[in-house]
Amino acid sequence: MAVSGLLFIAFVLGHMYGNLKAFSGEESFNEYAHHLRELGEPMLPHEGFLWIMRVGLIVALLAHVGAAVALWKRAAKARPVKYVAKKNVGSSLSSRTMRWGGLTLLAFVVWHLLNFTIVKINPSNGETGGENPYALLVETFDLWWMTIIYLVAMLALAFHLHHGTFSSLQTLGLTNSAASRARARAAGWVVAIVIAGGFSLVPLSVLVGIIEK
Repeated sequence: MAVSGLLFIAFVLGHMYGNLKAFSGEESFNEYAHHLRELGEPMLPHEGFLWIMRVGLIVALLAHVGAAVALWKRAAKARPVKYVAKKNVGSSLSSRTMRWGGLTLLAFVVWHLLNFTIVKINPSNGETGGENPYALLVETFDLWWMTIIYLVAMLALAFHLHHGTFSSLQTLGLTNSAASRARARAAGWVVAIVIAGGFSLVPLSVLVGIIEK
């Protein structure tokens, strides 16, 4: 879970950076999206790099979900009888919402792929299969309810990253002292704020008219 989680952190950080290209305008953003399909050519076929990354992400997702299910079963087996009165002393909100936050993110990822990658559903007019990523982005987030859905998902992502970063560093043996645990917690906050905040900038900017067609 720790290794697959760190791989996802690296991916979403790169994905967030790419999304910020929207601030450079339609031509720059579409050029970036097109360039992703040409990465590695001629050593790789067209979209070869993207497919390698997609397969890697699918493997990482299966590993992450599988590890989550295994840990949940292990916890349930260790305590088959629930607490009569449970007090969450010393645990953070992000740690207590990891399971439901993960399910929320999984559902959001399915919609996100349908919206922007696999089918390219344009929720503003119902069209599919468009070849203008910038236009699809702007028309999607021009809808206030789509922006709200996206921001809720980013809140879930922030909580997940906050606790997940700390847990990954702990699993890898990097929190053996009070100072290292403090650094790990700080790293969790930095990762959560930078990535979730960076992702949120684009839909908010579309909604208020900073990014427009």
